[in-house]
Amino acid sequence: MTKLKPLCAVALLTAASCMAMAAAAAADASETLRIPGLHKKAEILVDKWGVPHIYAASQDDAFFVQGFNAARDRLFQIDLWRRRGLGQLSEVFGPAYVAQDQATRLFLYRGDMQREWKSYGKQAEHVATAFVAGINAYVDYVTAHPERLPYEFRQLAYLPARWQAEDVVRIRSHGLTRNLTSEVARANVACKADLKSDEIRFGLTPKWEATMPQGLDPCLPKDLLKVFTLATQNVKITKESLNASADDHGASVQIAAAENLEETMEGSNNWVVSPAKSATGRAIMANDPHRAYSAPSLRYITHLSAPGLDVIGAGEPALPGVSIGHNGTIAFGLTIFNIDQEDLYVYELNPDNPNEYKYQGKWERFSVLHEPIKVKGGAPASAELTFTRHGPVIFVEKEKNRAFAVRSGWLEPGMSPYFGSIDYMRARNFKSFKRAMLNWGAPTENQVYADVKGNIGWVPGGLAPKRPNWDGLLPVPGDGRYEWNGFWTGDQLPSTYNPKQGWFASANQMNLPDDYPYRERKLGFEWTNNSRFSRISEVLASLPKVSLEDSMRLQNDDLAIPARRLGALLKPLSSTDAQTQAALTIFSNWDYVERVDSPQAALYEVWLTRHLGKAFKDAVLSKDAAAAMGAPDTAVLLDTLEQPQARFGADAAKKRDEVLLSSLGGAYAEMVKLQGDDASKWQWGKLHHNLMEHPLAGVVDEATRAKLNVGPLPKHGGAYSPNQSTYRPSDFRQTNGPSFRVVVDVGNWDNSRAVNSPGQSGDPDSPHYRDLADKWLNGEYFPLLYSRKAVEAATVQRIVLEPGR
Repeated sequence: MTKLKPLCAVALLTAASCMAMAAAAAADASETLRIPGLHKKAEILVDKWGVPHIYAASQDDAFFVQGFNAARDRLFQIDLWRRRGLGQLSEVFGPAYVAQDQATRLFLYRGDMQREWKSYGKQAEHVATAFVAGINAYVDYVTAHPERLPYEFRQLAYLPARWQAEDVVRIRSHGLTRNLTSEVARANVACKADLKSDEIRFGLTPKWEATMPQGLDPCLPKDLLKVFTLATQNVKITKESLNASADDHGASVQIAAAENLEETMEGSNNWVVSPAKSATGRAIMANDPHRAYSAPSLRYITHLSAPGLDVIGAGEPALPGVSIGHNGTIAFGLTIFNIDQEDLYVYELNPDNPNEYKYQGKWERFSVLHEPIKVKGGAPASAELTFTRHGPVIFVEKEKNRAFAVRSGWLEPGMSPYFGSIDYMRARNFKSFKRAMLNWGAPTENQVYADVKGNIGWVPGGLAPKRPNWDGLLPVPGDGRYEWNGFWTGDQLPSTYNPKQGWFASANQMNLPDDYPYRERKLGFEWTNNSRFSRISEVLASLPKVSLEDSMRLQNDDLAIPARRLGALLKPLSSTDAQTQAALTIFSNWDYVERVDSPQAALYEVWLTRHLGKAFKDAVLSKDAAAAMGAPDTAVLLDTLEQPQARFGADAAKKRDEVLLSSLGGAYAEMVKLQGDDASKWQWGKLHHNLMEHPLAGVVDEATRAKLNVGPLPKHGGAYSPNQSTYRPSDFRQTNGPSFRVVVDVGNWDNSRAVNSPGQSGDPDSPHYRDLADKWLNGEYFPLLYSRKAVEAATVQRIVLEPGR
């Protein structure tokens, strides 16, 4: 009868609720709403791919309508984002979430709000105020029209909250900063073995050798990062957590645990091409940020058009503005630039007073805040939030009389992730764009730039602490000897304008120029595997001219350079073991492209992540060192296998070949168990899959779960190709990669292309909830329309907003 019938049919809602929601779903494709808070008439034109094009009479109204529309399409998602970030989950989900609420509150920005707003430019507070007023207007609207209330609120029996402007910028724990978890992992290897062994876990670039800070005991408590993980992980809603008893303050909430470091490393690709190198004769900008998958998508594409502002692209739906896209004059796109913005401090506690820690030879009191946490169905809990001068305390180790606190860029003014885009998205030339990036805080970024005059460039940005006497690679004593000495300014970071080669690309690789004073500035030494960048640069350099189609193909490129490097090592080898020789034969005719139906890709990935890494560790490390870490750094593994003398010792090549052959034979035997004796029928896509999971998937019946989730989908690709498809080795489920892709034809804007998986809408019954998933999976795009004429021609829904009382 209506698009909402499937959810009603599974008896999750009352009959009255279903009828009311069905009536809303059957509403005209054109509707007019009177909305208090709007100054003048505005329109939202939704095109056939679910992209809202917002036309307003003023910029204030444009950001108001952006907030209203974000709530219209993604209300449950942004409400959950806000509750998670502010530490207010227990209020609606019950006592199991008290521990997560307390953990998250430790990392809220609690500094001077005037300094905070000024950090993003003159209009920041004004923009945020208008945006949240729009969200609140929609919250008021669905309160007055309960038939419009999204399904999730009905299922969980609570109402969406109203926002304050400060909510947008005070929430920091959804951002991407680094390298706290790696500091702890490195200390663990040093405790159980030595720092030299840790070079296998994570290779440092540029060339660097970690040293143990004076006075540090690297043997850290097992649950040290539990609070930090709770503060930064997504909300996990389960039947057990929702049904927890009043005295359960966190035991029912699962703690996220990665199987290896690279499983959780989120990356991105971007590039810009100059007109001389472009097949269009105009500049091209391409970007595909890689993040965790979910339903709905993390990203949301929006078009804002008002006097003095006409910007289109993607951002996160809970934030105003656009962080990736174009404004009719310039195009911009981002990847992560690996500045280290975190440090773990270790304190000696006063044995006579555990409320004090040693700093510069004296005992200093912890700062303690007490905040009530509202708890559904019970009395409020009390959050005790403890801080040192460096930041929040995440663990107290009574056995060794130690406390641990985090100093993070999060806690500095101007560090709200992505919010600074409201400044650079207005830039009209490279000079103003670079100026807007000077004070950029988080996440640390490679911004690429292209404009209608044919200029291209690269501007990295991010808060970069000065560490005068250490490198940030290990925890440090918090006694005053290891202090940040301010920050490197944006103009002390490298940049590029109109490079001679006619293109610039980044893929989270170490891209500091050769003459950059990295030893002095120590921005960071933990960069992402450079295989994606190597493939991107290989393709771009080989093309005499780069087209939009070339860029789209490259974003979906599944060629695995690590596989090609391993294939070269295998080529001269043979084996008397039948299965190992069969494996060598399979690889002998592979082009190293990880297609969904590829037997070679299946064998290669099982080998790399379940067999080769372990065999390599066992061969080059002591037993204690190997046990102290998860998967080895793939870049270090490949470099060592190609140049084995440094780590394998005597008869290095022979030992290397034994590692390759024995582990390959083991992988073949496992593939036989997984997919049978006939290797020609093995398929990578039978193992590797994508599942975009809805937050309520764990609390509904199977039929409803199938409607909320998108997938599982057989997935091509791997972790190290441009079309990044990182997975967890336990079940081969993809953990992160590009859900949003965009290729911008700079100047011929309507010819730009984009995709956003699984769809634009957060409403499981909307036609735009999953309609882009197949396009995304197959490397297809839709037109990212910009001109009013083109938008009107593709409009399928028109929402007229008029000022109301």
